[in-house]
Amino acid sequence: MTVEENKATVRRFIEEGINPANMAVFDELLHPEVLDHYAPPGFPPGREGWKLNRQAFLAAFPDGRWAIEDMVAEGSLVVTRCPFTGTHQGELFGIPASGQPVSISSIHICRLEVGKIVEHWGNGDDLGMMMQIGAIPTPA
Repeated sequence: MTVEENKATVRRFIEEGINPANMAVFDELLHPEVLDHYAPPGFPPGREGWKLNRQAFLAAFPDGRWAIEDMVAEGSLVVTRCPFTGTHQGELFGIPASGQPVSISSIHICRLEVGKIVEHWGNGDDLGMMMQIGAIPTPA
């Protein structure tokens, strides 16, 4: 696959899979044994863990959305800067809904093989999100 094809795959995964939580796109574009280095503790490995994580986030932030702001690629790696916005309307990992809006930065790196995402690393402002929903105090 070319760099542009890899970018198109990741873009499609975010825009057609992640944002609407379309599990058919997860099945199509994620390798069944995808290795996710950013998975929450306790989630199963592979594609099924991704699906459970997305469903948990959807329940907590039904209006949540990742917006692609930058995407660069080299070889089999695609790096995407995609901030997340949403309203905390449901439980998130044991934290009750706060009704608070959330806006955080996130960067994701995907490695692809033969048109499927086989590995993922992520870095999001999880601390900022926890402060915004009131789960931890903001610094004075």
